[in-house]
Amino acid sequence: MWVILAFLSACLLGFYDVFKKKSLASNAVLPVLMINTLVCAAFFVPFIVASSVGWCDVIPSAGVHAHVLVLFKAIIVLSSWVCGYFAMKHLPLTIVGPINATRPVMTLVGALLIYGEQLNSWQWAGVLLALFSFMMLSRSGKREGIRFSHNRWILLLVFAALTGAASGLYDKYLMAPITNGGAGLDRYFVQGWYNLYQAIMMTGVMLFIWYPTRKRSTPFKWRWSILLISVFLTAADMAYFYALSCPGAMISVVSMVRRGSVIVSFLFGAMMFHEKNLRAKAVDLFFVLLGMLCLFIGSGH
Repeated sequence: MWVILAFLSACLLGFYDVFKKKSLASNAVLPVLMINTLVCAAFFVPFIVASSVGWCDVIPSAGVHAHVLVLFKAIIVLSSWVCGYFAMKHLPLTIVGPINATRPVMTLVGALLIYGEQLNSWQWAGVLLALFSFMMLSRSGKREGIRFSHNRWILLLVFAALTGAASGLYDKYLMAPITNGGAGLDRYFVQGWYNLYQAIMMTGVMLFIWYPTRKRSTPFKWRWSILLISVFLTAADMAYFYALSCPGAMISVVSMVRRGSVIVSFLFGAMMFHEKNLRAKAVDLFFVLLGMLCLFIGSGH
């Protein structure tokens, strides 16, 4: 069941990337991100309020310690989003997608160090293929004037990937049973409150950073695709959290399958945004997917 949910989350995430790219084109980044966080939070606020007054029990109550843990997750995710949104605006989707797809390698290393998950030969092959594909992507990027070692948007994208992987590892801790060393938090409690905390923090960023300097930066343009970012992200996250909470779910596998969203984003990058150098990037994507396949096979050993 959790594998099916992981694949569903991957498909939804692919469309999330497509609508994000469309919304950010020649647009101000921070307002788009704020609207995204507000819409996502608005979906959960009624459930938070109704659960608090006893009308339903969708989002259970918890103590201060639990809220601090979720607030920390919100900080990690928002940091990843800010960096990722700026990178998405300035880089081709056919480069952003494959690089984001290497996140399972980072998650595997983290799972190895933190949770003691051992890597077998298939998983090591997946790690090596992911590193090789990153080198290939670097060569493809040079053909479009994007030097990975000197491009700030690539550096922001890598930081976004690292913090995204850290968030995935942290999710496993938050929702693992207390008897297994986790925090034992409910998945809807985590998703609802971290979205609310993100919206509050992002509103502060807008009021104190973007609004005073808005006339000296890229103007904001409203597009209906901005709302679809939130719709697909919320649905993808619900499938993701449900998958992680299933018995026997492996964070490394869920994270890997979730990166399958690169197929959707790559296809739309080619068809909708008419991006360049597609043949070389398709070869790079093949090695990314081959690495993911190795990780998937290795998860069964």
